[in-house]
Amino acid sequence: MQTWILYAIISMIFAGLTSVLAKYGLKNIHPDFGLGIRTTVIFFIITLVNVIGSKYKDFGLITQKQWMLLVASGITTSISWIFYYRAMKDGLVSYVSAIDKASIVITLLLSFILLKEPVTPKIMLGGGLIFIGMLVLVWK
Repeated sequence: MQTWILYAIISMIFAGLTSVLAKYGLKNIHPDFGLGIRTTVIFFIITLVNVIGSKYKDFGLITQKQWMLLVASGITTSISWIFYYRAMKDGLVSYVSAIDKASIVITLLLSFILLKEPVTPKIMLGGGLIFIGMLVLVWK
């Protein structure tokens, strides 16, 4: 198994845990406050990983364009998380998570258009099934 596949599987498992843990953690508090706690923990863990792994040495390698793109990514992540937590506070985590994970369809479209990644029947079928699966899960 290639390393990136293992990393993706670990990410999938922990992302699934994250939603359920957050749903329980949001009881009796505002979702923005819960997100603030989560984000603070993330900041400290990532800072520690960068210091221990000497990743901060890459600071001189980053270009202005990379800065702008990473800041934009941080902004879009923040907006996504704010509304994800607000949705989870009031909604069923299974529905909210299904809708959120359907973001893969947007990712696929943007990867084709902006990154010029190949469009294959396999990717189109998989993306379509994800979208249909989300509709099946949330359809009332």
